[in-house]
Amino acid sequence: MIRTLAALTLMTGTAMADPAALLNAANRGDAATVKAEIAAGTDLESRSTKGETALLLATHGNHVEAARALIEAGADVNAKDQMQDSAYLYAGARGHDQILALTLAHGADLKSTNRFGGTALIPAAERGHVDTVGLLIKAGVDVNHVNRLGWTALMEAVILADGGPRHQEIARQLLAAGADPNIADHDGQTPLQHARRMGLTRMAEILQAAGGR
Repeated sequence: MIRTLAALTLMTGTAMADPAALLNAANRGDAATVKAEIAAGTDLESRSTKGETALLLATHGNHVEAARALIEAGADVNAKDQMQDSAYLYAGARGHDQILALTLAHGADLKSTNRFGGTALIPAAERGHVDTVGLLIKAGVDVNHVNRLGWTALMEAVILADGGPRHQEIARQLLAAGADPNIADHDGQTPLQHARRMGLTRMAEILQAAGGR
């Protein structure tokens, strides 16, 4: 949803006189204006009152060309807002694969974590973004990272999903990449135990075939 200028009013103390134009252009996906502001020397790391950079605002709307212009001009793909989202983390979580690929090619921190202590791979797995999971695995994100809830990407693909074809494929990708099927949650329950409890027969078969207990 495109927010109003008032919602994007800058925090005091920014270096440039009028970076709101860049933020609003990025927010609405106006790549031409974004490029004009870049050419004018507007600070790429200017922030909204919520700590969002122009790149993060463009990523929110999946505005690929605006994001591309900012990234290629040197915008920080790892800069986080007050919610601990960055363009890299948000693109991964939402399945915005074109922007994600750009962040990966321009210094994305694969160890960066969100407010839940999870990597970009964990919400991508939960939300069934098959291609996104593949991109992140190929990039080298740790498939066995455990977030503050005690869950891995594999665990979230089981307990926060419906066991359907997309999540089955994600489980296969994760397991093929070395995901440990026996990393238990804080209650000592494994992905296989959860799958059986939830009646996810096919998911349980995939986990058991990979050595799940």
